[in-house]
Amino acid sequence: MPSSILIVDDSPKIREQIIRTLRNAGLFDEYREAADGLDGVKELLERRADLVICDLEMPRMDGFKFISLLASRAELSDIPTILLTGREDREMKIRGLEQGAVDYVTKPFDEGELIARVKVQQKIKKLQDDLKRTNELLLEISNTDPLTGLYNRRYLMENLDKEFQRVRRKESELALIIIDLDHFKSINDTYGHQQGDEVLVEVALQMQKHLRSYDIAARYGGEEFVAVLPESSKEEAMHVAERLRASVEALGFSGDSGQHIVVTISLGVAVFPSPKVDCIDSLIRQADEALYRAKRNGRNQVESLC
Repeated sequence: MPSSILIVDDSPKIREQIIRTLRNAGLFDEYREAADGLDGVKELLERRADLVICDLEMPRMDGFKFISLLASRAELSDIPTILLTGREDREMKIRGLEQGAVDYVTKPFDEGELIARVKVQQKIKKLQDDLKRTNELLLEISNTDPLTGLYNRRYLMENLDKEFQRVRRKESELALIIIDLDHFKSINDTYGHQQGDEVLVEVALQMQKHLRSYDIAARYGGEEFVAVLPESSKEEAMHVAERLRASVEALGFSGDSGQHIVVTISLGVAVFPSPKVDCIDSLIRQADEALYRAKRNGRNQVESLC
């Protein structure tokens, strides 16, 4: 993505001088302009910038109001802003820094100083962006099952609680499906754990294929999976579960010796609200009991007690 800077100043001459200075130093790919703070905010709302240089004294909206407005908008609050001021007023500079500016430059500015201060902010922003990406990656890893790529049990339980509270407030519906692979131990024992892992990965892919983008698909543990379906009735959840069951049965796998391996799953469905479900524990318990009924009745089927 090209780097960009926004220059906010009511003087076209100052804007031109800043852009020429920074362009000669090759610091950004794009140089954008705004004549006052109001236009500057509109420009950033349309498209963010990596850095802003903003004059302190401007018509309509001055630099103080500009940085305060940026700080109040979540999507703009992390954009660093360097203030330009024609005053050697210590209190004004302190006020600007306290309101969110990262630095200031006094006009008329020295070109070398301006370049140096911009480079410092570029380095700081790069470090912050790298840290943000690292934290996002760590969060994703902490929430994800490493084999299947689905959410893990910890993430499932945290978000199931949030969904349950949400649908209870809205007096809406929530469905839970517990999925268990039939005779999975015999697959591992007969064909090896590598083949077993391939089966788990493929079942996870089928879940992602048949669930909506806002549903939660998680590996609950071992060969057991869970799907959380917000805003779904029992009939809708049963339909999703049956499609998933049929898609797994239709897969078929080949063992190392060319054997055809048929994999099936059993599924238990529970929904809220229902007479026997008043909390997360009872929702899971009802789905679990429905799953065991499916197992007792011959496996490769969908059951519900609700």
